[in-house]
Amino acid sequence: MHAIGEVAPAEAWELLKRDPNAQLVDVRTTAEWAFVGAPDLTQLNRRVVTVEWSAYPSMARNEQFETLVAEKLKAQGAGANTAVVFLCRSGARSLAAAKAMSAAGYDRCLNLTGGFEGDLDSEKHRGGRNGWKHAGLAWKQT
Repeated sequence: MHAIGEVAPAEAWELLKRDPNAQLVDVRTTAEWAFVGAPDLTQLNRRVVTVEWSAYPSMARNEQFETLVAEKLKAQGAGANTAVVFLCRSGARSLAAAKAMSAAGYDRCLNLTGGFEGDLDSEKHRGGRNGWKHAGLAWKQT
């Protein structure tokens, strides 16, 4: 297994901007994409790869995750040496997903620190401290 890197949201955006092969994989649930929103890479003429790491409400691990991600990455011209940034709500599921894809042979897996919504603040709210949305990066409701 290869080492998993960490990348801040703004760094991930710059990577996706400068490397036309780099990919963003959102591993949250369908409900999260629909109700919370999703990263929008339209400005970069790119699409986010979406594959659930686990399914709501059971949150059981998607046993087809590696296969589905590999298929979607291949369809976008990405291979085992492509930089792949994984994103979830706060960075925990995406770290597990990055580790799984690294074990599956992907060399450049990166976990997006803070995830899409960011860590909880002192009042138990997300979005005020870090994450994709907090960084002011493009996102949309799906």
